[in-house]
Amino acid sequence: MHKQLLLEMLEQNQLTNSFAFEKITSENSHKRLNEQAASVGFIYRHIGETMNLFGYFFGIPSDVPNTTMGQQDIGQDFDLETSQAYVAKGYEMLKKLVEETTDEDWLTQIDTPFFGKVSKVRLFSHVLFHNSHHAGQISLTLSKG
Repeated sequence: MHKQLLLEMLEQNQLTNSFAFEKITSENSHKRLNEQAASVGFIYRHIGETMNLFGYFFGIPSDVPNTTMGQQDIGQDFDLETSQAYVAKGYEMLKKLVEETTDEDWLTQIDTPFFGKVSKVRLFSHVLFHNSHHAGQISLTLSKG
């Protein structure tokens, strides 16, 4: 039952965020809310990179590079297809994680540099929140930027 609950949460996160993600185009990916805010393309790339890089904490190494975490958006041009592939790969990694993790293992503590020690399920929920937070930024930027 726990796997099914987590898979349902993951599927809903993917669906809800897709409403913002599917509106991103090469033409609007440079939109910003203001000069200090990150662009839609930067935020979208950040979501894809972050999902995959969080895999390290779950014991799933990634070949996705970090070009956005801890970085400023200085007008970099991010290929939309690559960003889409990173997001898809991240969701697949999370799905596989849910399918292969036992109920007991979700409570295993992971040492992170930003939260200290947290359970796998708490880190998993943070990844979903992070996705939604940034999808909201994208939606706002596309509607007001």
